[in-house]
Amino acid sequence: MAKEKIVLAYSGGLDTSVILKWLKETYDAEIIAFTADIGQKEELDGLEEKALATGASKIYIDDLRDEFASDFIQPMFQAGALYEGQYLLGTSIARPLIAKRMVEIARAEGATAIAHGATGKGNDQVRFELTAAALAPEIKVIAPWRSEAFREQFPGRAEMIAYAEKHGIPVQASAAKPYSMDRNLLHISFESGILEDPWFDPSADENKEMFVLSVSPEDAPDTAEYIELSFEQGNCVAINGDTVTPLQMMEKLNELGGKHGIGRVDMVENRFVGMKSRGVYETPGGTILFTAHRKMESLTMDREVMHLRDSLIAKYSNLVYNGFWFAPERLAIQALVQESQKNVSGTVRLKLYKGNVIGAGVKSPVSLYNPDIATMEADPTQAYDQNDATGFIQLNALRLKVSTGVNGASVTAAASKQTAEVAYTN
Repeated sequence: MAKEKIVLAYSGGLDTSVILKWLKETYDAEIIAFTADIGQKEELDGLEEKALATGASKIYIDDLRDEFASDFIQPMFQAGALYEGQYLLGTSIARPLIAKRMVEIARAEGATAIAHGATGKGNDQVRFELTAAALAPEIKVIAPWRSEAFREQFPGRAEMIAYAEKHGIPVQASAAKPYSMDRNLLHISFESGILEDPWFDPSADENKEMFVLSVSPEDAPDTAEYIELSFEQGNCVAINGDTVTPLQMMEKLNELGGKHGIGRVDMVENRFVGMKSRGVYETPGGTILFTAHRKMESLTMDREVMHLRDSLIAKYSNLVYNGFWFAPERLAIQALVQESQKNVSGTVRLKLYKGNVIGAGVKSPVSLYNPDIATMEADPTQAYDQNDATGFIQLNALRLKVSTGVNGASVTAAASKQTAEVAYTN
């Protein structure tokens, strides 16, 4: 009888290396390792040798960078996604792509299960498993960190290191970096370890070596750099006049943003599973893209369409963060977003300087901005009659007058005073 096959999301680090061996022993199964190349760079070095030496029957190392940039990063940025006002969702958006490819491999290999090394306290377990549920509900998911037997065997890193040494697992565990890192084409995140103290300052001079994608703003060039991003239907298609693919766009913007110390975020966020966590992020290219895209929209997107799309940003961002990329409601919102982007075309000029992305001009052949109408001087088009504003204001003021007539001006004034007192007290 053939052994059960399990596809494991494998990074080559201590956790997934131990999990690979543990799965093979516990389930007496054939383990197929899978690593998605989504921009980790040198982290991929030597993975094939490590996986096979640890007991994998084979390993897939798939270059998914183009798909990541075009089918995941671009649509998310069209939607203006920003979680809790700060996080550009770099880790969140990568997980559905990884899980999607895992179930594709599982089906191709005849595997009955996929497995991951996400902890039982984080968001990634949810993202992986909701994606699997949406795309391949017949495939079971194994999450070792949610197994009591696994946690009893490995209550800490010391036990995992000892297990690796006993079984000749080729991993390097070091205290040189007392935090965890996760890197891809869009960003790099840092969390846990010394960062679990929210008073710890990663931006201090003595901690600057932690960062990978960007220099500190203090060390950035003293001269600003101007760049131009060209958009077609909400997607950046050229930088400084040179046509770029989505992947090339992200790589170039990361280089430019990193050079100028752009895109660092330090925040305490709300995990889907219920707790708060502290994350430090570097998203240099994404920060430039986010700013440029918003400025392009300001010139070309209809007001009510923009406000409708904006009203969905928090919902959309939560869906991405919580792992619902393949949920019908995210797909429905994306359809609206795509429609909203039809005329988001033109060129944005930006100035990059010491951690800042500063708007320096925007133009479009489909601009909705008409200087003849907006001017404070006489309007040669006569499209706007200032006398019309009188009736416009009177109509909007009607309900306020009626309310005051019924409740009295003193009620309105008292409510305003109470609000001010509460604000002052807080």
